[in-house]
Amino acid sequence: MNLTKRLSMIADLVGAGSSVCDVGTDHGYLPAFLYKSGKVKSVCATDIREKPLDNARQTFIKENIENIPLYLCNGLEDISRDMADTVIIAGMGGEVISGIIDRAKFLRDDTVTLILQPTTSAGKLREYLAKEGFVVVFEKAVEDNGKLYSVMKAHFCGVAYPADCVRLAIGIIKPDYEAGRAYIEKQYRIVQNRAEELENSGKKPWLYRESRALADKLKKILERGI
Repeated sequence: MNLTKRLSMIADLVGAGSSVCDVGTDHGYLPAFLYKSGKVKSVCATDIREKPLDNARQTFIKENIENIPLYLCNGLEDISRDMADTVIIAGMGGEVISGIIDRAKFLRDDTVTLILQPTTSAGKLREYLAKEGFVVVFEKAVEDNGKLYSVMKAHFCGVAYPADCVRLAIGIIKPDYEAGRAYIEKQYRIVQNRAEELENSGKKPWLYRESRALADKLKKILERGI
């Protein structure tokens, strides 16, 4: 079966022989693909609503798959460490993803891999990971169906680290490939527009200075191209 560019990047980050849990599985395309690839040791999936799980069951029937357990639960509440060493949380807001990670204490284990793909509030997720001691070891942008997404791979290191304004805005995404440059350009435009609006309003001068400084830093990253 074929995956979208976004799901393909996520699938590529899954290590061979992994035990995988796909949180918020929706139609079950990703676990079905991983199962049929023979790449993983096991795969299960969760969703907070019954309808997406019904959709996933239909996908599995269509693909002649019988061995993917589905769990109706909030995030990872019914999943334990012995069930998964790789956890995928994709297709939801960064603050929602942060909450799911925060409630699943078994993720505070450096042998567990997190693959994360926020649809919104990526900066909030990056801030949470830094504060809680989850180090991001991979992050790339991907363009899919006209939208830009960040895909991250992280694990627990137990040490909080500083995340400056640039790290919160673009993570460790580089402008040396098309989607990465487009992602940074988008963040630059957002911050640039905010700075101009604040300058014109004359309000919150400290916020204007912060926005202007961030816009200048993002511009320099784009100009360097690395």
